[in-house]
Amino acid sequence: MDQSIGWSAVARNRERKSLIAFIAQSVAGARTIDSPFHHLEFERVFPDAIYSLMLAALPETADYRRMSGGRRIDAREDGTPTRVKIDLFPEYIRGLPADKRPIWDLVGRALCSPEVQAAFVRRLAPDLKRRFGANRTDLYPVPALTRDRAGYRILPHTDTLWKGITVHLYLPRDDSHANIGTVLHGRLLDGTLTRAQIGFARNTGYAFAVTDASWHSVDPVGPEVETRDSILLTYFVDTGLLRFVRNRGKRVGNFLLNELRQVAGRRDA
Repeated sequence: MDQSIGWSAVARNRERKSLIAFIAQSVAGARTIDSPFHHLEFERVFPDAIYSLMLAALPETADYRRMSGGRRIDAREDGTPTRVKIDLFPEYIRGLPADKRPIWDLVGRALCSPEVQAAFVRRLAPDLKRRFGANRTDLYPVPALTRDRAGYRILPHTDTLWKGITVHLYLPRDDSHANIGTVLHGRLLDGTLTRAQIGFARNTGYAFAVTDASWHSVDPVGPEVETRDSILLTYFVDTGLLRFVRNRGKRVGNFLLNELRQVAGRRDA
């Protein structure tokens, strides 16, 4: 791959199509795991050259915004958040340094593509059908580059039913902190939760259809971990006027809030 990615329009289009095909094939070839609930596990989600460019272009923490607004569990004692994110939409990527924009624009557009979405829907069709029935369910992709730092944790939960599919793609530089991968849970008859951890390894990930059985958590990230970088690709249910308006309204609202934060930050600088 051309490291310059300065890229003409023709080159960008060619690289995007190539990346879409590669990711879709990765999804098609993902392992199906039935325990503790049905999910997919990936190896080599991105081409090696693309993955290297992604790691080289990871933004500075100051370029991210807080992931969750109100949960005290997501902040350290000094008030700094333990999870931050950048939505991989063009309106956010344009705020990155010029040398980091092209690769994240490429990745964001590929992850939002109909081809990648269709690959996930095909592989998770049985779970989606059990939840939604035989009717077609429209989905709205929201890819976010996330960064977790020491102190971050998530208690066992199932995702909100506004979501249809949850995809988590790991972005570590090496496999030295496999213990901070997401933990999937099964619920026994007595209410006890079982554990199965998906190791935090290079260029891997997992996906599942959101149901009342998709319990998962993250153990506390220890001080030995500098950053836990990953991409969360969430497919929100987009069927019906309420969901259609909500999904796009949240995108516009979050963008405007982010613009206001940046203006305020420049004034304070």
